[in-house]
Amino acid sequence: MNPDALLTELPIVAILRGVTPARILGVAGAIFESGIRAIEVPLNSPEPLKSIELLAREFGDRCLTGAGTVLTVADVDKVAAAGGKLLVTPNTNPAVIARGVEKGMTVMPGFYTPSEAFAALAAGAKYLKLFPAAAAGTDHLKAMLAVLPKGQPVYAVGGVGAGNMKEWIWAGAVGFGLGSELFKIDFSDEDIATRARQMVAALKAAS
Repeated sequence: MNPDALLTELPIVAILRGVTPARILGVAGAIFESGIRAIEVPLNSPEPLKSIELLAREFGDRCLTGAGTVLTVADVDKVAAAGGKLLVTPNTNPAVIARGVEKGMTVMPGFYTPSEAFAALAAGAKYLKLFPAAAAGTDHLKAMLAVLPKGQPVYAVGGVGAGNMKEWIWAGAVGFGLGSELFKIDFSDEDIATRARQMVAALKAAS
């Protein structure tokens, strides 16, 4: 698997907060069919490690799968043991980032300030996640990209969807993490498939 290729091909991470092991493969299959190749199961979901294990077994190298809301080094080890290759955090914890890098995972830590962004990069992160993006705004992203290394990939997450992708891309975001616009526990697999296709179409139109 080449994680960079999977993320570059279609820079969307599907965030399945609240998904259960009973539904994970149906939901993930609907998302995968749309072309999305990165899926995270937040660790505050029911039995998240079981869902991550099922994803790893089903998709292998065809999709970058793993965990979100990763807060501790112990969490990193558990996700890696379950077969997760993607590690997404809501914050900037250098120890967590470094452990994920050590485990060979694709790490996407959350940041909000330039100090957090540079701390994440120093710890080995290759991708950054601006969170919560809606609260920061596009001008905030533009200002930070002016000081971050040229070409640094930043994903906008939190309050971003089909309706405002274009303005975020113009501001310099390379991709998005999509949660409630794509998945809620009461959405059917068919609903999710439709929403995933809409998000992919919106991204392609915005790009």
